[in-house]
Amino acid sequence: MEKEISNLSQYNNDKDLANTKNTEKNETKSEGAGLFKAAWWIAIIILLSKIAGFLRDIVVANYYGAGVVSDAYFYAYQIPALALVILGGVGGPFHSATVAVFSKLISDFNTKPKNDVKKLFNTFETFTMGLFAVVSLLCFFFPEQIMSIIINDGSAELVGLAAFHLKVMSPVVFIGAVMGLYYGILVTYKRFLLPNISPSMLSIGIIAVLLISKGDTNGFFLALGTTIGAILQLLMQAPAVIRLGYSFRPSFDFFKNKNFNEILELLFPAFLSSTIGQLGVYVDMFFSSGLKEGSWTAYGYANRIFQFPVGMLLTAILVPLFPLFSRLVAKEDFEGVRHYFGKGVGTLIFAGTYLMTLIFVIRTDAIRLALQRGAFDNDATLVVSEILFFITLSIIPYVFRDSATRLFYSFNDSKTPFLIAIACIILKCVFNLILVKPFGINGIALSTTLVTLFNATTLGILLRRKIKIGYTNLLKNVAKILVCGGFTFIGGYFTSRIFSTFIEWNFITGIAKLTVVSAVMLIIYGLCAYLTKVEYLNDLKERIKNRGKVHG
Repeated sequence: MEKEISNLSQYNNDKDLANTKNTEKNETKSEGAGLFKAAWWIAIIILLSKIAGFLRDIVVANYYGAGVVSDAYFYAYQIPALALVILGGVGGPFHSATVAVFSKLISDFNTKPKNDVKKLFNTFETFTMGLFAVVSLLCFFFPEQIMSIIINDGSAELVGLAAFHLKVMSPVVFIGAVMGLYYGILVTYKRFLLPNISPSMLSIGIIAVLLISKGDTNGFFLALGTTIGAILQLLMQAPAVIRLGYSFRPSFDFFKNKNFNEILELLFPAFLSSTIGQLGVYVDMFFSSGLKEGSWTAYGYANRIFQFPVGMLLTAILVPLFPLFSRLVAKEDFEGVRHYFGKGVGTLIFAGTYLMTLIFVIRTDAIRLALQRGAFDNDATLVVSEILFFITLSIIPYVFRDSATRLFYSFNDSKTPFLIAIACIILKCVFNLILVKPFGINGIALSTTLVTLFNATTLGILLRRKIKIGYTNLLKNVAKILVCGGFTFIGGYFTSRIFSTFIEWNFITGIAKLTVVSAVMLIIYGLCAYLTKVEYLNDLKERIKNRGKVHG
């Protein structure tokens, strides 16, 4: 009898354990599904933000075209952008350090924070405000000296205008870093909407000020709109942070608070990693400053046009894949890592190649349709189109580089991508020295593509030390994809020529032309992929159908 009772007890214990494991498994599955759903909502929000940025570019191009005033603004904006977008933006070091530390300290997200958590928040905010207030004051009082260093060979007019713009935008430097802290707190509490939609306020601020003022001759309203937009962005975040229980009280507990020291330990390497990428932009600014007026503006427009589809592609594919990589590495499921990395990269290259061929064919018409009005004339359109051609050559190495970098992070290795990034800065200087003189601003675009290729290739080689990816199958499919891309380009090119021969260009026919050419190229590309049996065709269809869910 006792044995039967013991067996029954053991049976019940095993049953309870199995039920617990099943519950945990279901909770994990549910959480994963929630994360993928959140990732796609974030992708949609980022798309809306990019559309706002695109509309901003249209308005700015209309009033200022591509000349000395726009050049001065975009030179000056790179410093506020470092704080607002790179350091303080979503994914920036202040955001990342906040999430990493506060996520471990907050046990209940439905109650007000404890006093020690609020004190840590106030200590970090005091430190951040003090540090970047100093930088803002330097930008306000010494703008000409700062811009003289960045604009190496520019005219006195260009340097003077850029210094004027930097002075007007100096508060943005202070706002940017504080924003990163606010983003981090909101994301820690799983408030994803505001951190991802509020950056559009910067674009809205610029658009509103320019439409009201009708522009000017020195770009004051452009710089003022940027500052007002950043203030609106901060005001959009602050009430939500206060409602969570984080009202600001100055705290100078910098040395005794171990959690604050942990923040600094995370912040410093992340700060270096973020700024090293921005350093490449400063290198390009340095080399472009002596070129024809409007060159840097044209480069900026081309880069943003490139980032619009490619950035959305990377977000849609890599946002759900990145946490999957991390979980598989933690489980030492390296076969799973190989499988999903190959599928993810292959799908990115497959979609990216279509985008590349499409941009090659329609880029000039698309730029003319979107930007050519007001001060932005046909010459500016052609300059942007040429730059965009050279940047677009980097799509395949670009998507591989970003995928491989995330896989390194999954292995808790941020050192390797950082060291490669430093080598890329050195290589960028060398390529710019060689290419800028004969090719002008196109040389900077070409050097960017070559450096991206070097970065991707080096990461791919060093990744083999972590895990054997098995590139053979990937390369076979890439060869098929490139063949498909070649036929697609030919079909699109002749479709575009035929359309232009028989139909006169205007805004309506321009939209019709882009629609027809894009559709024809998509049909040709899909048909070629089907006939050559590119395996990522079905993967992409399933990913779109299931809205980014990753199965397995």
